[in-house]
Amino acid sequence: MFKVIQRSVGPASLSLLTFKVYASPKKDSPHKASVKVNELSLYSVPEGQSKYVEETRTPLEESISHLRRYCEPYTSWCQEMYSQTKPRMQSLVQWGLGSYEYFQNAPPGFFPRLGVIGFAGIVGLLLARGSKIKKLVYPPGFMGLAASLYYPQQAIVFVQVSGEKLYDWGLRGYIVVEDLWKENFQKPGNVKNSPGNK
Repeated sequence: MFKVIQRSVGPASLSLLTFKVYASPKKDSPHKASVKVNELSLYSVPEGQSKYVEETRTPLEESISHLRRYCEPYTSWCQEMYSQTKPRMQSLVQWGLGSYEYFQNAPPGFFPRLGVIGFAGIVGLLLARGSKIKKLVYPPGFMGLAASLYYPQQAIVFVQVSGEKLYDWGLRGYIVVEDLWKENFQKPGNVKNSPGNK
């Protein structure tokens, strides 16, 4: 039993050894010319011309191609709308985050003032029963009046800016109406100078 173990361990231990082998040409053999890479049979190029042949499309590939061509205008429209609305949505998100932070750290007395302003809007809705114009005018008017009591400086600035804008819009409207009046309702000549009255 000892001899069998010894013989089986010997060749296995030799396989773990590493050593270098140096080969030198024989002195009496003639020198051969080196073989080029393209002369080896492994790297030989097949004779003949290769030609690219496009594979025929399967019905599934045809239907997918047709679907892509059909959907291309819609996808490009969606990408365009996304690129246009993305900055607006980002600014809206930033405004929302800013408002959230403001409400988290609101100045003292802000929420009672906000409650009074909201209550004034509800009172405006109750007083505006029956008329659509009153429903459009009364709630914002009452809320603006309540807000101007708590924030008078901002109310003065708002009234000044909105007054200038209203004056500008009124002036533009007056100019448009005046031009329409001149074009449509004024006659080209005087009645005295007309050719029929000579």
